[in-house]
Amino acid sequence: MTEPEVLVREQGSLGRITLNRPKALNSLTLGMVRTMTEAIDQWRTAEHIKAVLIDGAGERGLCAGGDVRALHDAVKAGDESLPIAFWTEEYRLNSALAGYPKPVVGIMDGICMGGGVGISAHGSHRVVTERSKVGMPEVGIGFIPDVGGTYLLSRAPGELGTHLALTGTPIGGADAVHCGIADHFVNSANLPEMIDALAGGQVDQVLRKFAEPVPEAPLAAQREWIDAAYSADSVEEVLRRLRERPEAEAGAAADVIEQKSPTSLKVTLRALRSGYASLEEALAQEYRLAMACVRIGDFVEGVRATLVDKDRNPRWSPATLSGVDDARVAEFFAPAADEPALFS
Repeated sequence: MTEPEVLVREQGSLGRITLNRPKALNSLTLGMVRTMTEAIDQWRTAEHIKAVLIDGAGERGLCAGGDVRALHDAVKAGDESLPIAFWTEEYRLNSALAGYPKPVVGIMDGICMGGGVGISAHGSHRVVTERSKVGMPEVGIGFIPDVGGTYLLSRAPGELGTHLALTGTPIGGADAVHCGIADHFVNSANLPEMIDALAGGQVDQVLRKFAEPVPEAPLAAQREWIDAAYSADSVEEVLRRLRERPEAEAGAAADVIEQKSPTSLKVTLRALRSGYASLEEALAQEYRLAMACVRIGDFVEGVRATLVDKDRNPRWSPATLSGVDDARVAEFFAPAADEPALFS
């Protein structure tokens, strides 16, 4: 018998959701989003459930992101119904977790990318470990940091969020706490005992007991060159400043950025500077940008090169930053006729 893609159960006063596609690194499908949404809706008013916990099956991580291969295949077949439904329902789930009336504990152990960040980093209690690799790598597949990623990264100290968005570089647990994406640092060996303790419903008390001092954040020591370079108003100027810096890390960051989709880079930078008033405002804009990446952007080609043919040689269009003018970027931010009201 095939196991369900999401394990939903009650453990004492804890509602527990475990993503259960370990061979696919727990990548989110539309069915998984719907199962999670149904579970938290049921627990919202259940008096015996005091908190919700989200974790991932297997040893590799919480979630590698959305199942972009399935989205790619649907779009290639001329079917937009899957991306429309997936992003609509996923972003509503992200918002619901952020505004949930009970504690939501996200276990960001191991790999936590893209959609994995969306189901954990908007919760009230975000746990990382020494194994955490947290990131928003979307510009590498012709996409944009979504699931509220532009909201989270725009609020990181200084220009750290811009650096993470444009390079797509994953960070460890200490940096995730420093950037405001996580709250508590727990040794991974202690997670089973911690989860058992959470079944008693005393979330803050339990996390105080199991949390350890957060190690020094490597990014904190690099703020000078990061803030100086990424405060620029254009991707071209960011790259110029990075190349002029004496730090080896700055040059390495420039090398990484130059491999990404030029269109996605420029759209992402504008999105980060949008000055969102709320998570919902960010998610609504990200939905618009996501559909534009599918319709007029590099998403299909980026996924092809990364996950389908795996040749790691995407043919971006336009191929250079100079080919992406302001009018091209503006197309991504223009409202679409079929755009749903995500939050009414």
